[in-house]
Amino acid sequence: MPNTNALPGLHGAICDLITPFRNGELDRVGFMSLVEWQILNGISGLVVCGQAGEAATLTRSERTTLIELCVDIAEHQVPVLVGTGTSCTESTIALTAEARNLGADGAVIVVPYYNKPTQEGILRHFEAVSVAVDIPIIICNVPSCTAVDLAPQTLERLTTIPQVVAVEDCTGDITRISRAPKALRQRLQFLSGHDVTALTFNLAGGRGTISLAANIAPRLVAAMHYALQTGNTEAAIALGERLGPLLRAIEREDGPAAAKYALQLMHGLSSEVRLPLTAPQPETIAAIRLALAPLPEMTQSRRQAH
Repeated sequence: MPNTNALPGLHGAICDLITPFRNGELDRVGFMSLVEWQILNGISGLVVCGQAGEAATLTRSERTTLIELCVDIAEHQVPVLVGTGTSCTESTIALTAEARNLGADGAVIVVPYYNKPTQEGILRHFEAVSVAVDIPIIICNVPSCTAVDLAPQTLERLTTIPQVVAVEDCTGDITRISRAPKALRQRLQFLSGHDVTALTFNLAGGRGTISLAANIAPRLVAAMHYALQTGNTEAAIALGERLGPLLRAIEREDGPAAAKYALQLMHGLSSEVRLPLTAPQPETIAAIRLALAPLPEMTQSRRQAH
């Protein structure tokens, strides 16, 4: 049966926000401007302190600041989700509780990484978080980063946890959603976490995408998902083709670094990233510049500059 705890509005284009830095510090003004721009351009939701936000490099104080700013600016216009997953269950509980107390609408919790838990360990991890903190949970499965994959049987077991409302699939394997039992797809919202395959994923039954590319092209990404939601497949495919060069360019290497470079060109945000991330290579820079040129967001930023 459908999950009655599901987050209203958890669908469509959800931006996995980058974290702007300037001279080693949070760029609060740049972050606020980015959040406002996302909402104005039709984004359906926001993720703060997620993978694109370089969460592993943030201090606890910086996390608090980013969550507070995002919640304040969003003003309940769109859901604000916070990345709270770590490789430690107790730390995940603490970060998730903080997100709830600061007004977040939900938590995006990655499958525990590095220590390679068993499937039983993964289940118990999410059970412990759900017992400790009453907040909707989106499970993020990204085996390329965590070194462990969420098995389909484990995902089915996780649906017994009322707070688990969605799963973000970052594998790029679109067959996973088509293989999922109908009852599971009714119980959970399936979100793509991989921009390049997001269109196909959503055509196969997905409900939206937690998108890095939305940082750069929120209007186009939102329009593609709106076309999907309204059954206008032809328009969605056309919009996906327009986005294609950008999606491929930012996937060439470190996603946040590529997105920050694009935002520097468009809005003057600093392209600064924190180690171990580094600036994009010249080939990626050239691909980003080429991909940005025809986008409406780039045209808009040029008009504002003049």
